[in-house]
Amino acid sequence: MRQLARIVPEPHGDVVTALIEGEIDMSNAPAIGNRLRDLLTNRSEALVVDLSGTTYMDSSGVALLFSLADELQRRQQRLHLVLPEDSQLVRAIRITGLDRAVPTHPTVDAALAEFH
Repeated sequence: MRQLARIVPEPHGDVVTALIEGEIDMSNAPAIGNRLRDLLTNRSEALVVDLSGTTYMDSSGVALLFSLADELQRRQQRLHLVLPEDSQLVRAIRITGLDRAVPTHPTVDAALAEFH
């Protein structure tokens, strides 16, 4: 079985970024969610999920991000997304309203600027 997505984490103090490269679908969304959750500690302020390397995401990926945003909010942490304007995911994220529920940024640097 091939790996659909790879997660590349990078800590930035109390904010963690996680680049997701590849595809997110129903076969790997639960594992991706678990991996993203594992990146956070009780001291983490936020998780920035970088979708610039994500080539495909179905409804289970969108549901994962909605769920993760709610979970983090209950823990007094925040979820932010990096979504370049030329991303293949822009349309799906706008149609589902995810961009209204979770702050989106064109770059990782723009997302991180929210925390400094």
